[in-house]
Amino acid sequence: MSIRRLTAGFVASLSMAAPWAMAQSSPVTSVTTIGMIADVAGEVGGECAEVTAIMGPGVDPHLYQASARDVATLQQAEQIFYSGYSLEGQLGEVLGRFAEITPTVAVAPASIDTADLITVQDVYGIDPHLWMDVSLWAKTIPTLAEAFIAQRPECEATIRTNAERYAAKLEALHAWIGESIATIPEEQRILVTAHDAFNYYGRAYGIEVAGIQGISTETETGVADIREMTEVVVERQVPAVFIESTINPRTVQAVIDAARQRGHAVEIGGELYSDAMGEAGTADGTYIGMLYTNTRHIVEALGGTPPALPAALADWATQWDIATR
Repeated sequence: MSIRRLTAGFVASLSMAAPWAMAQSSPVTSVTTIGMIADVAGEVGGECAEVTAIMGPGVDPHLYQASARDVATLQQAEQIFYSGYSLEGQLGEVLGRFAEITPTVAVAPASIDTADLITVQDVYGIDPHLWMDVSLWAKTIPTLAEAFIAQRPECEATIRTNAERYAAKLEALHAWIGESIATIPEEQRILVTAHDAFNYYGRAYGIEVAGIQGISTETETGVADIREMTEVVVERQVPAVFIESTINPRTVQAVIDAARQRGHAVEIGGELYSDAMGEAGTADGTYIGMLYTNTRHIVEALGGTPPALPAALADWATQWDIATR
């Protein structure tokens, strides 16, 4: 079933009210943890929601600790959204306490079937980086819409329209990423990054992924990890490896240096957004832009050529002055 049809069907069946529904027309005050939730929530809620993300660009959610300011922000919220599956680390304990007094939703567990999850052999158990597969992250749209409508039932028609329109954009983005990755020569279709944040991306779009560090950045990278990844890079003749916006690039540079000592020149293919989006007010500061920029860096550095953006993304491209071809 397509993203658009799934969302349209789900949103059409949303409840009109909830025990905490409020009969007022002011935007519902919503607080999220990560920007990847905040941007989708903002698109779905539109003028009916005022969305604030606690974690901004360059912030690592695995290591994040709530500040007094964050607690004050959460206290003022009418609803709270977080990703779940331990992504937010210690902040999860704070969110658990707020759930007792404020409508609080872990959007990933609430939206995505367990059969679609990637299990890992570490303290996480579940890989939490679900936004890397656009078709999975799009399933959060109905969950967010339901929460907004519960708070502002008078906004139902607007929220439903917003949800369906945004779902169409994500469906187009999902297809474009797959087509882009397919242009990379098959023998070069391997993505080497600082940590294992791209497993869902690799599964969804047909590219092998290898992270120097584990799923969580709380773990330390050792000499053995550097040596193992260097072996992969040299044996596979990987042309480019990638740093991430939320992680110190030293481990990636260590692999590059070790590979060069063995006679294989490998370059940095670009900086990827993994656990956070780009700066607010830029294309990279949107969920679509995050995946668009990542894909362009990956495809071009590994020898592919991204196709033109689909018509469904023309409005987004125009807004951010991005050429569709």
